[in-house]
Amino acid sequence: GGAHPPVEAPPPPAAPASNMMKNDGITPSSDWELDCYSRPVLVDGKKLWEVLITDSSGSFRVCETLASNKVNSKELRRVVEEAIEEAEVKPNIVRFFRGAMFNMINIALSEVDVVAKPSRCTFSLAGWLEERNRDVYPKMDGYRPTMAGGGPRASFLDVRTPVKLPDSLRGEKYAFVSLPLAEFLEGGGVNNENIGVGKLCPVDPTLPADAFVQGVVILTTRANGLAAWLAGTELSGFKCDLRKRTLVMETDIDNQYLMAKLNDIQRQEGMAFEEGKDSLGGFHFVSVQVDEDEDPAGFWLLKEMPDGL
Repeated sequence: GGAHPPVEAPPPPAAPASNMMKNDGITPSSDWELDCYSRPVLVDGKKLWEVLITDSSGSFRVCETLASNKVNSKELRRVVEEAIEEAEVKPNIVRFFRGAMFNMINIALSEVDVVAKPSRCTFSLAGWLEERNRDVYPKMDGYRPTMAGGGPRASFLDVRTPVKLPDSLRGEKYAFVSLPLAEFLEGGGVNNENIGVGKLCPVDPTLPADAFVQGVVILTTRANGLAAWLAGTELSGFKCDLRKRTLVMETDIDNQYLMAKLNDIQRQEGMAFEEGKDSLGGFHFVSVQVDEDEDPAGFWLLKEMPDGL
């Protein structure tokens, strides 16, 4: 038989419109942050469900709506895989803070080549959610303010008991201290060169540079051991429980460690620590040092996750 006429290839399917907004000029990170949850908006009488994905530097944002009958791990995995496909830097770690969605997110990520980390160190995502709660959802038709606030937990339901730190990790001395916010800005004294195994969360540029950030210094001869242990947890914040007179460390989605008991003077300082934290939207720091003169073995700038995200 003669040569067949060439069969014309069908046109390639049109690429789906991209949901990825890129923020040029910001270096992408391989640490990603993800949320999948219903928002305080009703669409045709049904809750609006969204998947939000960003990275720790905020170099891109993906927002995809899920139909309420499609809220499952398979759909979530599809959204994550499409984002990975499109991203310049592929993720190694994907953090998520929402305990209510723990199983579904875990199942979705189990088939993706990333480490899934339940964590409240989702600073970039939390800032974006605050923005959406303030500027986006209230302008949508079907906004229901009463549905807002799926935050980590309501404080009156907080019945967690902090776990005692192993003796080998206990600090010998604790001090409440503060540093001007300018120290964490461009040209300030605290940067990735001198924070040991610690980490600095992104700083909100709208905050006054001369405001004071409250912090806790932990002095211990075993500073390297404690700092290394902290670096292996998903450390999200420190707080003073003024009623129980304790200094508590928050890690992962809802773990707590008892760091120290507070005496009367420390309780007063703890009150100032909490007030200072509130006035700066949750920013605070912790530094682990052998003594006052040494560089920290680990220094963390942290931001408490706001309620009602």
